[in-house]
Amino acid sequence: MRGSRYARFLGLAVAIVTGLCVIGWLPTRRLAGAEAVAAMVAGCVIGLLSAALAGWLLTAVAADTPEARMQRSFLATIVRLAVVIVFGVAAVFSGEFARAPLLFWIGAAYIALLPLEVRLAIL
Repeated sequence: MRGSRYARFLGLAVAIVTGLCVIGWLPTRRLAGAEAVAAMVAGCVIGLLSAALAGWLLTAVAADTPEARMQRSFLATIVRLAVVIVFGVAAVFSGEFARAPLLFWIGAAYIALLPLEVRLAIL
């Protein structure tokens, strides 16, 4: 049961990130240039990785009581934020990506995937 919940979560997360990239490709390219498309993809992948790890924590850690579920959700939120910060800082300081589009798309992916994570935590 847990594995199927996580697989469904991961499939929806990939679909959302793919949709973000498809929708954002043309505006990103026109507004920030061709090099910003790589930053968009990197930002969306960072958001996806952070959500995937948080989702895994939400399904892998057992929580029988409401208090345990709240603690598990808080842990997943903190881990997700830490992953975004670590990978985001690494990507920014790598110099490989346009900084502004990268940060924008990290934030956009983070926000777009948050309701999916909350839904996983509640159910």
